[in-house]
Amino acid sequence: MAGLNLSTRVAVGHARVVREVRAAGPLMAALRAPVTARAPWLTTVLNQLAAGRPARPFGLRPVAVVVEPHLEGRPEAVAFLVLRRSGVVTDVSLLGDGTAPVPGGRPSARLLARDETTAGLLAAGIVHLLAGLRGPWTLRLAGLPMGDPTSGHLADLQPTSLLANVRSLRLVDELDSVGDVHRSRDPRALECWLPALLAGAPDARTRHFLRAAARLHAAIDELEVAVVADGDRLRAGLLTLVDGPDRWPWWGVSETGGLREEMGAPLVGLTVPARGWPPVPSLSRRTAGR
Repeated sequence: MAGLNLSTRVAVGHARVVREVRAAGPLMAALRAPVTARAPWLTTVLNQLAAGRPARPFGLRPVAVVVEPHLEGRPEAVAFLVLRRSGVVTDVSLLGDGTAPVPGGRPSARLLARDETTAGLLAAGIVHLLAGLRGPWTLRLAGLPMGDPTSGHLADLQPTSLLANVRSLRLVDELDSVGDVHRSRDPRALECWLPALLAGAPDARTRHFLRAAARLHAAIDELEVAVVADGDRLRAGLLTLVDGPDRWPWWGVSETGGLREEMGAPLVGLTVPARGWPPVPSLSRRTAGR
């Protein structure tokens, strides 16, 4: 980063954040961001937010905090966030937090920063964004990897912050133990079995996101569908996100076993309670994930 003259700015609104997501593609690739923190997934999340936007014009706003060279260039750090207004309090979270279903067992979110310097600038940019909000706010960043540098800088800048670890659950693919499994990355195979897979979703919003995200990742050859079937009746099915050799079981249904959950990697979360709440004891700050 030596020699780069960097500045920080904030982009607000669906169209502008979509552009920032696309511009961050090279940074996502350089940092090996998980599938759930890359442009196709985040664009699907943004489209779902836009489709379900409340009537209030400022009830829900996606924002991007961007650290970049003063002269036009690709971002060196970026955080994709959502501002949700609930009464007088603005809840600030990572874009994608609360979207379901998300694959488990490993960090699904990322505060993108190329190095420690840009992580510090990104944290300062997030704090500046928070300072400009009207009324009380809360900050909750969940699903981050252990040792995330930006969350560490945020903890330093916010004296009431709390960093905590939680243990994730991952889905384990054991379909080969219950019958003949047909696996395919052909989008036509997904379309064949998608209605049966969606039938196991708990609500319409989950079905909508699952359908959109699955179709998009199948179109870019990043999704495998695995099924155990009796003719055209699905007995068990699994969608797996594929990133080169990496396979990440995502969503499954089964009436015959072959799918189970087990403990996965620890995840880091940072929370800053609303102003006026009882302060978090200082001894708990930065005791986890660093």
